[in-house]
Amino acid sequence: MSGRRPGGDRIYGVFGNQLPAALRKLPFDRHLSLQNVRKVDSEADGYQPHLIAPDQGCKRLVDSSLNYFRGPAEASVDAVHIILKELLRRSIGETEELKRFPTLQAEIATAANEALQRLREEGKKTTLRLVDMESSYLTVDFFRKLPQEEHKGGNPTVSTTDRYSEGHFARIVSHVSSDVRMVSDSLRNAIPKAVVHCQVKPAKQSLLDHFYLQVGKKEGKELAQLLDEDPVLMERRQQCAKRLELYKSARDEIDCVSWAR
Repeated sequence: MSGRRPGGDRIYGVFGNQLPAALRKLPFDRHLSLQNVRKVDSEADGYQPHLIAPDQGCKRLVDSSLNYFRGPAEASVDAVHIILKELLRRSIGETEELKRFPTLQAEIATAANEALQRLREEGKKTTLRLVDMESSYLTVDFFRKLPQEEHKGGNPTVSTTDRYSEGHFARIVSHVSSDVRMVSDSLRNAIPKAVVHCQVKPAKQSLLDHFYLQVGKKEGKELAQLLDEDPVLMERRQQCAKRLELYKSARDEIDCVSWAR
């Protein structure tokens, strides 16, 4: 992403256009309609809704609403993964030095794609964890505000009938919608950070680290196969290396004799 090169621009496009558009398209208008809120609210506590735990309806609505954010989170990870794979393919294809070693080129491509896949999985885990964190804990203030809104501007004594009137459900819609908007704004900033941290940055800095370790463990014959080296040429190279060692040894012995005189 450094330098705003073409690949970086495409990644910025995911964060600046695709993600916000996906968040705007989430079906909160339908999910937080009065009809659905009334249904969820009445089912939350079974036979006698909210006579004991009036917060359960709101909690269910928030949980089910925040679950919609999982789709855009995963889609952002997948979109960046596709861009990184394309950048990798172009980079390997445009590296002239690698064209001399087709086996090595194929091994690097395989190792790099496997590494990108691991980064993709880590990116999904992290972004979905961000979504789950938002729904795993709702502050006390969230549940404190709704009863305050019930009594705002009216009699502090609210009858059971009034509590389950259309006005009551409209206040729940307003309250939950406000919380969902705050979460959406937060995730709009947090998801790109998670994707960059888990996918883009490692792809730039350490994509082939595992491959380097594997290559370091290979023996001479395996390295020769990796470099597509001709067996006859490899044998001549080894013979030359042995002769060079003999020449060096002979030179050292001559130097020792010369110094001894």
